[in-house]
Amino acid sequence: MFYQTLDILGTIAFAVSGVLVAMEKKLDLFGVFIIAFVTAIGGGTLRDLMIGNTPVVWMRDAIYMITIGVTVVFAVLFASRLKYLRKSLFLFDTLGIGLFTLIGLEKGLEAGLLPVMCIALGTMTASFGGVIRDILCNEIPVIFRKEIYATACILGGASYFLFNLIKVPEKYSYVLAILVVIVLRLLAVKFGIALPNIYRKEKG
Repeated sequence: MFYQTLDILGTIAFAVSGVLVAMEKKLDLFGVFIIAFVTAIGGGTLRDLMIGNTPVVWMRDAIYMITIGVTVVFAVLFASRLKYLRKSLFLFDTLGIGLFTLIGLEKGLEAGLLPVMCIALGTMTASFGGVIRDILCNEIPVIFRKEIYATACILGGASYFLFNLIKVPEKYSYVLAILVVIVLRLLAVKFGIALPNIYRKEKG
């Protein structure tokens, strides 16, 4: 129940971020729903396919479709209250990657994968929905820019195993690791921390 609650919360967060991007692009209601849908389930779908967990989770449990549908309706109705769309998008996206990183990591553990593979699976779960969203909306996916995004997922996933190593109770390890992802992402944006640019400026 604990893990499904986290999964639903992550689904809501990513669905809202999808709605905000779609509305910023002035898509119609169907387009808004599709963008919210792929943002919320894209990473989980890739994860389930990679570990052979089929049919994928949203096809087996209607709660995900219902959650996304209800979230889209509420987000559209109350979009006018979100005065700063970019700030709202950032917050919901950050919450989503924190929650989904640990959900993907847990699925990797259930599949008996090595810790490094679990971290990779968690990172893909958290990032891939946003990649699809940005591509469909004609944006360069944030994961491919200099921003600390996937790096926060990787470090958050690694922190989970560190917390386990020092005997932190299981549920607290999850919550703390989620907070690591969220806090790292917030701090990176606030203080302009980014990965180094590999391209040299041309002299001219």
